[in-house]
Amino acid sequence: MKNGKSSKAIRRQISILTGNSNPGLAKSICTHLGVPLSQAVVDRFPEGEIHVQIQDNIRGKDVFIIQSTSSPPNDHLMELLILIDAARRASASRVTAVLPFYGYARQDRKDKPRVPITAKLVANLLVSAGADRILALDLHAGQIQGFFDVPVDHLYSINVLSKYFLKKKLKNLAIVSPDVGGIKLARAYSKLLDAPLAIVDKRRESAMQTKVMHLIGEVRNRNVVIVDDLVSTASSLIEAVQALKREGCLDVYAAIVHPILAGPAIARIQKSAIKELVVSNSIAIPKEKIIKKIKVLSVAPLLGEAIKRIHQNESVSFLFHKSAVEA
Repeated sequence: MKNGKSSKAIRRQISILTGNSNPGLAKSICTHLGVPLSQAVVDRFPEGEIHVQIQDNIRGKDVFIIQSTSSPPNDHLMELLILIDAARRASASRVTAVLPFYGYARQDRKDKPRVPITAKLVANLLVSAGADRILALDLHAGQIQGFFDVPVDHLYSINVLSKYFLKKKLKNLAIVSPDVGGIKLARAYSKLLDAPLAIVDKRRESAMQTKVMHLIGEVRNRNVVIVDDLVSTASSLIEAVQALKREGCLDVYAAIVHPILAGPAIARIQKSAIKELVVSNSIAIPKEKIIKKIKVLSVAPLLGEAIKRIHQNESVSFLFHKSAVEA
């Protein structure tokens, strides 16, 4: 931060905490803000229960707890809930849960008989634990914001990822949505990158498998960028890549925010025709899963700026504009 006095004022009034899901991102956010990461013990009792103790005095402070509910999601969600409770009981003036990745979001409605709505359940748990505010990045579905009874700031990483592709200056580019549900996101990339839009029409046969039915749009002799919010086992992604290659596209890139990369994902990506998978660091990728085809971009400046603006009661919508990322 450029203003020394402002940085000192924020340092006195703000406290950044993190669990074990993504400490690297939390440290990068603290570096951007010019504040130290507050000390907290987040470990396990011998029988496996989560043990938390905040070691710094946070009485009266504006506390931001940075925690992705990524793998293992149950452990990281419980860490977050217990950290929120600990901060509330330590007399924090306000507690904001910062979720670079909001897990349990894929079950956001009853699409089958006798299924839960876990996105709403997790929202209830966070508010019940004592979260006064939520800061989230690229929610799986926009309506999840309405599941909370506290203010929600929803950020998008599109400017961070699209800026990377603008610098590559790819010729004859097309943006591809891997399913009909991703059209809105793909259209936004299409506008930013000034490229036509194509859609992969697929049918989900199970939670682990999809089948491509049709390709809507023209990709022949074009470089393509597949855009999505998350990649789990990469089954859908590889299906889309194969369909695009059959239609005669050139190089295939993918811009996907949350790199869950579960199960056979890395092996599938390595063997596939994808030239480059561009992801954010919303989820920490283990070293053994880092391959040459994966490019990780940092969302720490975006989240750090949002935290600063929330703390200073300034507009967060400024960050939705392209100029905010390029500044």
